[in-house]
Amino acid sequence: MSFRPTIKFCCQCGSPVKHAIPDDGDTRVRAICPSCGFVHYQNPLNVVGCIPVTDDGRILLCKRNIEPRWGKWTLPAGFMELDETTSEGAARETDEEAGAQIAMGRLFSVISVPRVGQVHLFYCARLLSESFNPGHETIEARLFEPKDIPWDELAFRTVSTTLQRYLDDRARSIEQVHNIDLL
Repeated sequence: MSFRPTIKFCCQCGSPVKHAIPDDGDTRVRAICPSCGFVHYQNPLNVVGCIPVTDDGRILLCKRNIEPRWGKWTLPAGFMELDETTSEGAARETDEEAGAQIAMGRLFSVISVPRVGQVHLFYCARLLSESFNPGHETIEARLFEPKDIPWDELAFRTVSTTLQRYLDDRARSIEQVHNIDLL
């Protein structure tokens, strides 16, 4: 089942909206304001993050101090803000959640999660320091050897999928961008 919040009122004038296909050639049902004519489009949210790695191959994970999935481990990531690029957002989230200093690398994975209306983008990143200063959303920021990653305690499927692909690529000495659909 998909998560689709229902728009009830126009964000422009506050009038109740109707749900219909616009007369402009669109093919999807949209929230349309009968008072001012504004058409409300709902689009996926971008989640941006990175895979911060030390020079010797340890991976930084953050233990969540917020819901959903409080107390579970994740890569530093969060919702992209307006007026930032995807890589800027990934760097900001890494700083906010782990207080980690990184050198941003290449795009690693693009994961579509249509069930919740999100697209997750993860970048490779090199840790510049092993000193962390986690923000309020993080209980603990810790480095893990690949063999010690707490797979059963990871917060999200996008994180476990990204980590599995990253470790597989590293073992095979290949670099590629993964385009993944999690249905």
